[in-house]
Amino acid sequence: MKAVCVCFEVHLPLPLRWYWPGEGYGDAHVEKYFDMEKAFHNFTKLATNIETLNEALAKSIDNGGKYTLDISGIFLEQCKWAPEIIDGFRKLGNKNISFAASPYYHSISCLFPSLDEFRKQVEMDVNIIKDIFGIEPKTFVNTELLFDKKIMKMLHEMGFQCFISEGSHNIMNGYDPMHVYDNEVPTLLRHINLSEDLEIKFSDRGWPGYPLIADKFASWIASMKGEVITLYIKYDAINTHLQKNEGILEFLHELPICLKKHGVKMLLAEEAVESFKKTELSSLESKTTSRYGMNNLLGNHAQHLFMHELIDMGEMLGKMDDGEKKEELTEIFRCLQQSEIFLEMNSEERRLGYERAVNDLSILSDIERAIIITEATENESAGKKEAYE
Repeated sequence: MKAVCVCFEVHLPLPLRWYWPGEGYGDAHVEKYFDMEKAFHNFTKLATNIETLNEALAKSIDNGGKYTLDISGIFLEQCKWAPEIIDGFRKLGNKNISFAASPYYHSISCLFPSLDEFRKQVEMDVNIIKDIFGIEPKTFVNTELLFDKKIMKMLHEMGFQCFISEGSHNIMNGYDPMHVYDNEVPTLLRHINLSEDLEIKFSDRGWPGYPLIADKFASWIASMKGEVITLYIKYDAINTHLQKNEGILEFLHELPICLKKHGVKMLLAEEAVESFKKTELSSLESKTTSRYGMNNLLGNHAQHLFMHELIDMGEMLGKMDDGEKKEELTEIFRCLQQSEIFLEMNSEERRLGYERAVNDLSILSDIERAIIITEATENESAGKKEAYE
C-alpha cells in the first residue's frame, strides 16, 4: 500500500526594521532592530483563524488523518501574545500528531563553518517542544528544507529517526521523490508539485486543477508509482486560502477518507521511514539543496557578505565573558540568522533586494560596534579591578 506524509510548517519570522543608526550608536536590543509591531500584526492575522484551522485538523484526525507539525521556536515565543494557540495544538493529541524539530530561530546556521551554533539551536528547539507538548521530536526538518550532508552525522548522534528535505531537481535528477531514501538519518524528500498544489495553487481559479477536491487529489497520489509521498506545507498558506476559499476546510476533513478509498494510508514521518525499505540515492552524498534552490539563500554578493559578517560576529561573541549583555547580543545574533533575511536580499525586484541588503548590513555594523564597545568596557573594568587588587 502507498503512503502519504503531511507536514505543516508553523512559523512567522521576526521582520527587521528599516533602520538607520542614531547619533552615538546606543545600546543593542532586539526591539531596536526588529519590528515587533509588524510581528504582532502578522501573528494576530494568523491567530484569528488558527483555531478554525486546528479544528479542521482535529476533524481530519478523527477521520484517520496523521500529521507532523514543524513549529519554530520563534513562533512559540510569539504565542505569548495568545497562549490559547498552544492549547489548541495540545488538544490535537499525540496519537496521530508528531512534532518535528528544526533550528529554533528558523536559521541557516547549518551553513556556518562550525556546527556548534546549529547544534545549540536544534537542542533549544527539542527542549521547548518537550517542555510545551511533552513529546520528544523524532523527525528533523531543516530551515527552508535545506539539505547539507555535513549535518547528517550530528542529527544521527542526536537521536533523530527521520529527516525531511526538499526534493529538488539537482537531488532527484528529474524524478519525483517517492521513496524513503537511505542516509545516516533515513530521509523523506518533499514532493514539490503536490505540495504546491495545496500551498500555492489551491485558490487559483485560473489553475487547470481548480477546484481541487480531496477525492481528485487522492486519485493523483494513487496513480503515481512509488511507495511514499511527502507533502510539506506552510500553515500560514492554508490560512491565506481560508480567506479566499473555505473549501480548504472540507478538503482537510475529507482527505484521509478519500486517501483510504484509493488505497493510500496516512503515516507520520517517523512511521514512514520504518514502514518501507530504504532506496539508494547517490546525489545525497554530494549535493546541497533548499526550498527553491540555494541560489535564493546565497546567490548574490550581499547575501555572502551578510553570512561572512554573521560568522565573524559569532566568533566575537564567543570571546566575550558570559553575562546579561552577552546573552542579549547572542539573542540578536541568532534572530539575524533567520532565512527570511537572506531571502529578502534576493528579491525579484532588484532595487528592493539592494535596499534590503544596505539596511541589513547597516544593522550588522551597529551590532558589531556594540560588541566591540561592550568588550572594551569589560576589559577596562577588569583592568581597574586587577589594579585595585
